[in-house]
Amino acid sequence: METIKCIKERRTIRRFQNKEIDNEVIKEIISAASYSPSWKNSQTPRYTVIKNKELKDEIAKEGVLGFSWNTGNIMSSQALVVVSYKNGICGYEPDGTFSTSKGASWQMFDAGIATQTFCLAAWDLGIGAVIMGIFDENVVAKKINLPEDETAAVLIGIGYPEANASVPNKKSVDELLRIAE
Repeated sequence: METIKCIKERRTIRRFQNKEIDNEVIKEIISAASYSPSWKNSQTPRYTVIKNKELKDEIAKEGVLGFSWNTGNIMSSQALVVVSYKNGICGYEPDGTFSTSKGASWQMFDAGIATQTFCLAAWDLGIGAVIMGIFDENVVAKKINLPEDETAAVLIGIGYPEANASVPNKKSVDELLRIAE
């Protein structure tokens, strides 16, 4: 698939077929996501894929801060991906000070780049995704035994789409663009 076409056609998918995603497909998606740019090539994003229905349902019920949309999204998905990042690396100098005025924000920035790359690669392979930010990172971290030196950044529900999603309205380029000359 061509890059621009993939970007324009990828949709958030919230309803999935009852069809398992092969581990080799997941590895191919992670392999593509590993090429995401990162702070000084630190490559701090990590991926925990949960296919176990009981664990997935526990997170859906206990780890989404009561946000029922995410409960449904997780329970509908064939797998839940927890994107995390290694702490204290992105945006930091070796002595622990920040490299820019953005402070620790670079950690989430890099996780966001990796998440989008993951979702585009998944879409290219026929896998739909829904990115979820409303969750209790401490509950999720405990449920998946996340290493103490990592922080959960985002959840992604994935699966084969049940149906095509419609294209949401997008702002015009004129509304989005400023050119300083």
